[in-house]
Amino acid sequence: MVDVGRFGKVVVLYGGDSAERAVSLNSGQAVYEALKNQGVEAHLLDSRDKIAVMRLQEQGFARAFIALHGRGGEDGQMQALLKWQGLPYTGSGVLACALAMDKVMTKRLWSGYGLPVAPECVLSEEMDYAMLCARLGAEVLAVKPALEGSSVGVSRVSSQQEFLPAIEKAGGVTEKIMVEPWIVGRELTCVVLAGKALPIIEIRAAQEFEFYDFQAKYEADNTGYFCPAPLEEAVALHVQELAVAAFEAVGGKGWGRVDFMLDENNRPWLLEVNMVPGMTSHSLVPLAARAVGMSFEALVLALLEQTLDKDVDHYD
Repeated sequence: MVDVGRFGKVVVLYGGDSAERAVSLNSGQAVYEALKNQGVEAHLLDSRDKIAVMRLQEQGFARAFIALHGRGGEDGQMQALLKWQGLPYTGSGVLACALAMDKVMTKRLWSGYGLPVAPECVLSEEMDYAMLCARLGAEVLAVKPALEGSSVGVSRVSSQQEFLPAIEKAGGVTEKIMVEPWIVGRELTCVVLAGKALPIIEIRAAQEFEFYDFQAKYEADNTGYFCPAPLEEAVALHVQELAVAAFEAVGGKGWGRVDFMLDENNRPWLLEVNMVPGMTSHSLVPLAARAVGMSFEALVLALLEQTLDKDVDHYD
């Protein structure tokens, strides 16, 4: 039985100003309710309130549960602010979060470790669809913002006519945009919790969705989630090993979620790593935890409990 009094006063940081604000509001509310139900002195704080965020220590908070997604909360900024205030927080440190938020830099790091990643490039103004297809050796491309999550701004592009709208959807030429081959296959994700891989989840978007986009993730009720994923044992073990290796390569700590595509030859390809995954009713971390007998409340408490063992001066 966890002595919740050891946590002291806990701030659940949620909301923020990123493109994933709506998801974060739901995640934070769910985390807050789970903590309160277990007797933790938890308080919600929308990180839009910059003054309050700067004064957490003055307000008597002992630690923070970060339920922020996207820029400003998952990219090292909030982690740096909490570290400056001397407050332990859930999840990975400043450098790991900053690196993981940039899909391009993450993939290049993984490539250096010999982990399986498809080729990619950063879009520049002189590039067109044909040039990118030739460079990447693909006829269908994925165009996505390099610094967003939750499939925000992602497009499948198979012609020059689709290319310019995809750039606009990804944020326009002023945004850092990544282009990579579109991998046909099965969508998998693997949660890493306390250094171990949980059962793999396979995601099957309904036929009306071209892929597992933002709407399929957070709004649709007919997206299929299969946990444990129906995979051959050797393939599943390989994906789990890759998930842990990928998470550790970026310096991840505590918890995270690694996304894959499994191609038609049963080869897994790393896509990205999420340092503050969603904790909503549609989220995947709670689903994987349930597969090993861990309730949502137990999961939330386990994540917060990790902060008891952390020296805030040694996150990175």
